[in-house]
Amino acid sequence: MKKIAWVTDSTAYLDEELKNHPDVYQVPMTIVLDDVEYLDGKDLTAEELYKRLKSVKTPPKTSQPPVGVFMELYNKLEKDYDLVFSVLISSKLSGTVASSVQAEQDVNIPVITFDSKILTYPLTSLLKKGIALAEQGASVDEIKEKLEIIRESNETYVMIGSLEQLHRSGRMSGMQFYLGSMLNIKPIISIEDGALNTKEKVRSDNKAREKIFNYLSQSHEKYGVKEVYILYGLHKEAADEWQSLLEARFPDIRFLSCPIGAVIGVHAGEHTIGISWNNADA
Repeated sequence: MKKIAWVTDSTAYLDEELKNHPDVYQVPMTIVLDDVEYLDGKDLTAEELYKRLKSVKTPPKTSQPPVGVFMELYNKLEKDYDLVFSVLISSKLSGTVASSVQAEQDVNIPVITFDSKILTYPLTSLLKKGIALAEQGASVDEIKEKLEIIRESNETYVMIGSLEQLHRSGRMSGMQFYLGSMLNIKPIISIEDGALNTKEKVRSDNKAREKIFNYLSQSHEKYGVKEVYILYGLHKEAADEWQSLLEARFPDIRFLSCPIGAVIGVHAGEHTIGISWNNADA
């Protein structure tokens, strides 16, 4: 069996199991606040970010890890591993996949760069599945194929916490922001084929939440969803409230609450909340 090093970026939420896993490595993304660069998770926590966002003078930015950071890590891993399997944020949301692909051309160790087409904990779930499959003796090709099946079955729906932040970070046009703010419109954002999409626009948080719960209900009836990730910005109490409502409505589904982290928080805001699940479990 090949010894595999598992690499991901800092939009993935690492629980204690993954933080302590000897074969898991995380590459930090960069957050720029008022022209000062911070490494996500190292120089700046999500809590610190949300506090700073209230006083920044220029629109915050994020950037993918440079090619050189991936090259340095891959060269280091060559000493102890036969192969690197990098599970990374959607290539339509970040240039991180491109950085890894470029780096893999100039290192000696074989690298598989896997575009998760997603981010945060749904990305983490793919990483965990890959590790579990490897431990069960699956080949690298089998792991890749099974992760692709799961990836294509994902559904993610989110209520953006701050239209202003989405606008300031360049993810929403001025006209969309103006209309949304004036009319108190709550857009439900979905991630489809790795890209952000406005699924629906409603007039209140409660209506948006009910719409999202109904999307889950439809998928559960069709596919028998086993696990759902509640994704939230800064306010865990909001996620706890959703979890309580969801558990009462879907007692046969396991629910996990997971923070979205600082990089996604730059664009989405501290009050962001949503859910994500996979309809297939390869």
